[in-house]
Amino acid sequence: MRKIIIGTALVLATTVLTGCGSDDSPATVGKSASGKPQPDAGSGESKHEVTLEVLGTGTSQVYYNLDTNKMEKVTLPWKKTSTITLTTDAEKRAGLSVSVVPGSVSGPDGMLHAAACVITVDGKKVADNQGGKSDKMCQYKVK
Repeated sequence: MRKIIIGTALVLATTVLTGCGSDDSPATVGKSASGKPQPDAGSGESKHEVTLEVLGTGTSQVYYNLDTNKMEKVTLPWKKTSTITLTTDAEKRAGLSVSVVPGSVSGPDGMLHAAACVITVDGKKVADNQGGKSDKMCQYKVK
């Protein structure tokens, strides 16, 4: 009996995930024949200027997710700006995650602390780790 229930659940899950082969299944909506995302009909693009900043002095490792994902050693203060383009309704609804993880810097007490980070979208501050005192990273979903 247990094998029948597990088998039935597996078949059901496979059917739900594959969408029964329909051309309008969630896996194919918004994609071209090549599988690349395409703009939804009549949606237009939404562009946002996003700036990541890590404040402080000296050098630090910085990991960021913007138009690319990268880790690099930088001289502080550091800033990276890019234009993020949301092309589908799904991207506009769910948002596109951007983040910056600052490395450690020496504090006034000689101890290592997370550097301060800030994210600005279209000129408005949307994320801030309060000088490195709250979270060690800054993140935001651009919608």
